[in-house]
Amino acid sequence: MSISALIIDDEQLARDELKYLLDEVGDVDVVAQGSNGLEAVDLIEEHHPDLVFLDVQMPGQDGFAVLQRLMDRHHAQPGKEAEPLPQIVFATAYDQYAVRAFDVNAVDYLLKPFDRTRVQQALERVRGRMAGGAGTAGLPESHIDALLRLLNRPQGASRVPHPARLIVQAQNRLLLVDQADICFAAIDEGVIRVVTQSFEGQSKCRTLEDLLELLDPALFWRAHRGFVVNINHIREVVPWFKSSYQLRMNDKKQTEIPVSRAQTKRLRELFNL
Repeated sequence: MSISALIIDDEQLARDELKYLLDEVGDVDVVAQGSNGLEAVDLIEEHHPDLVFLDVQMPGQDGFAVLQRLMDRHHAQPGKEAEPLPQIVFATAYDQYAVRAFDVNAVDYLLKPFDRTRVQQALERVRGRMAGGAGTAGLPESHIDALLRLLNRPQGASRVPHPARLIVQAQNRLLLVDQADICFAAIDEGVIRVVTQSFEGQSKCRTLEDLLELLDPALFWRAHRGFVVNINHIREVVPWFKSSYQLRMNDKKQTEIPVSRAQTKRLRELFNL
């Protein structure tokens, strides 16, 4: 069964990347695309899609505001049966706390840069919810209400404290490393390498997502699918071909790390490029 979908993101490159991955996975009909929250609400009312891929960080009206407007309109239809709400898959570049909230409340998410396997998993969850909803596409209102209540809590109310230091294995030793001393982490063939200015070792985490949950989001940024960098250890931003960038880190090797297309906007925000 083909799923009708909207893609709402203020970055053209991000929309193109997600559309390409959805075409690869198959059985998804992207009926329209939008670049901001106002367009999102109008396109949802026009097309009544099964699924909306919704960017969290958008100027003017973010993804959460779109969700709130949909709920308000959904309840403001006295005397007639309201249209079912679409499934929502959020897209986010760096908000690890929101990711945890989405999972708890059965709203799925995708981290930028997008990953084909993760897109496929999100679609499987969507299909499962649709099959379990007696043919309706809409996400249960109780889940959406719970999510909005959680997001309206005071900042930090649901946060889990991050450890000040992490264990890094270097040869046969287990070293406690201050987060501020970590320059970057990289994953290669399932092994996460953690690099500081004085040494490098391995993390016991299985994925970069697992590692990011332990790291302070004010310091660490996933610049590329395979790299997490400490923004305080970026030595130089190097312009690259086709308006892309590389980061030269201040470790011993002055490692150069690519910035993915989807993260270029975040880089400009960080350093006012």
